[in-house]
Amino acid sequence: MKLADQRCQPRDGQAAMPDDEVEYYLDELSGWARVDGALEKAYAFATFHEAMAFANAIAWLAEREDHHPDLAISHGRCAVRLATHAVGGLSMNDFICAAKIDALLP
Repeated sequence: MKLADQRCQPRDGQAAMPDDEVEYYLDELSGWARVDGALEKAYAFATFHEAMAFANAIAWLAEREDHHPDLAISHGRCAVRLATHAVGGLSMNDFICAAKIDALLP
């Protein structure tokens, strides 16, 4: 099943994803990078309004999945950072949300 078709699950008490799994799932995503124990990607837009609309779409998605990224919005840019605080690193939820965020754009 594709990452974007999966749903986030509670991860309390679980360990962070091992490096080999992180690398495997990173290969499934386009443009995402592991930076300091999190997944990061920046999206470019023509205007601030477009970047903000994208951030609002991410907010809706994050509420639905109960997994909330850090967002940095500026003129023409929305940077996304995903990590699972409950595990102290990356979990499958981060990869699921990354794929769902990518699917918001054509």
